[in-house]
Amino acid sequence: MNAELIVSVSGIRDTTRDTAMGFAEEMDRRGVPLSLLVAPRLKGKYRLVDDPATQAWLRGRRARGDAIVLHGYDQAATKRRRAEFATLPEHEARLRLTAADRVLEQVDLRTRLFAAPRWDASTGALDALPDAGFRLALGRSWILDLERNTAQKSWVYGIGEGFRAEPWWCRALVLGAARAARRGGVLRLAVSAAQLARSGPRQAILDAVDLALFHGASGQTYRWEPFAALRVA
Repeated sequence: MNAELIVSVSGIRDTTRDTAMGFAEEMDRRGVPLSLLVAPRLKGKYRLVDDPATQAWLRGRRARGDAIVLHGYDQAATKRRRAEFATLPEHEARLRLTAADRVLEQVDLRTRLFAAPRWDASTGALDALPDAGFRLALGRSWILDLERNTAQKSWVYGIGEGFRAEPWWCRALVLGAARAARRGGVLRLAVSAAQLARSGPRQAILDAVDLALFHGASGQTYRWEPFAALRVA
């Protein structure tokens, strides 16, 4: 069975939008849609609601077939070196999810997909997701269908956003992605938009994508499949 290739980009904001746009064009030429990981607030006092250009670009990419994935709420308010949802109890996680959902609804980017910053979510955060209306949760080594309560094991091969970006790691990522593509299943590649501005990490992700496509992988996005409609006799 050929692999499904899912490529995600995080850290999209005013200062990284042009870099993300250039990478998206590279993926368009390869026929690979993107999963765009979006956070309402980022460090440096960034607010998505105050960035209409990024909003418009994200909506345009969604119209072309890309997926929007909620990627936290306010990472700037999180303690240093700690992922935002990594240790939250259920009540606090629900408050943040609700606030983030409202922001994305306000800018017409609402989604039912969630990936915790650095792919690290506490048990409390996972418990809060269904009540907040989310249907798919994404972790570092799993994809969890919250409606069906089923999990698919699948590792993220990433650069930045909780992963290393040194040359040796980039080489290892390319080799690991090629092996995963040959095995089939779901191959998940992730990169932060900031790292795409660096030639080494950018080339590593492009090489990993090209090798996956060479081995027959098909480009997909993160998605939740609704239940099949019941047939009435």
